Amino acid sequence: MAANKKLLVLPGDGVGPEVMREVIRVIDWMDRKRRASFDIAEDLVGGSAIDARGVAITPDTVARAKAADAVLFGSVGGPKWDHLGFEHRPELAILTLRRELGLFANLRPAVVLDPLVGASSLKPEIVKGLDLMIVRESTGGIYFGEPRGIETLPDGSKRGVNTEVYTTLEIERVGRVAFELARKRQGRVCSVEKANVMESGLLWRQTVTALQAREYPDIAISHMYADNCAMQLVRNPRQFDVIVTSNLFGDLLSDLASMLTGSLGMLPSATLGAPDATGRRHALYEPIHGSAPDIAGKGVANPLAQMLSFAMLLRYSFDMEEDAALIETACTNVLASGLRTADVMAPGCAKVGTHVMGEAVLRELDKLAA
Repeated sequence: MAANKKLLVLPGDGVGPEVMREVIRVIDWMDRKRRASFDIAEDLVGGSAIDARGVAITPDTVARAKAADAVLFGSVGGPKWDHLGFEHRPELAILTLRRELGLFANLRPAVVLDPLVGASSLKPEIVKGLDLMIVRESTGGIYFGEPRGIETLPDGSKRGVNTEVYTTLEIERVGRVAFELARKRQGRVCSVEKANVMESGLLWRQTVTALQAREYPDIAISHMYADNCAMQLVRNPRQFDVIVTSNLFGDLLSDLASMLTGSLGMLPSATLGAPDATGRRHALYEPIHGSAPDIAGKGVANPLAQMLSFAMLLRYSFDMEEDAALIETACTNVLASGLRTADVMAPGCAKVGTHVMGEAVLRELDKLAA
């Protein structure tokens, strides 16, 4: 079978290499079962790249990412590199990839799997059946706006400046991603901003409203202020289908939504660029749990978020819905069997490590594909 799907694998730091190894086993399984074959390249990013090459990511690695059909990313950072200056930190690897690949739409699903209803800090009746998607604009807003910096004032005190900036084009392109996703889900988009106190938020609301009327009249649209949205995610999260919002608010709201599910170790994400004339788009997939340096090297990290990120990769980069759903079902079934890593441990379940959890998913894939 021809290996016509080019993947760049970037395990990174901390638990990144540990959980990525389990995903590679799933990719090998797909090859053995002749479901799909991938041409895989691997490279260094983050702290590991700083140690080996002096920078968080090299131009050559960026070029390899541009040439790949998709990038599977692990995690970067850790206390080992905390002493480095702001312009040399490991996290520059992911920021550079977002900028150079034009990855402007970050997709963060928050799904409560039935076996993990009890893991949420909210009551089961609030979160059972939760399935929402947050679409976060990821290359603009206050994280990238100019002017920015820290300056010394005449009296010797300092002032820090960051600027929230959005253009019509930036808002429209992330809005289209949200509306297209809603067409495949429940057909509802909630646009979130602070139009009551921020001009950029007012432009956001006006632009999304006009886009829906012009191109997506079949999709129901609502608007909500970001502070109210945070409250509603805790009060009644199932009211949402797709939430589309800015870089800053998306950062905050997606982390809040992630804890509705009970564990950061369970949640994947995708960050997409714009499709070209052939329909191909740059894309990067990663779990949202970070490098977790406190448990790195102990073999106890939950690999399921990295596996579910690979499932998103299959769905959004290669249109392999059946295989994506197969992996997601395998992960759910393993949890339902009572096997748990420490982060989602519950009474009556068996606590296992990273490798055993990966092995269990492979066994379940064998059953499902039989």
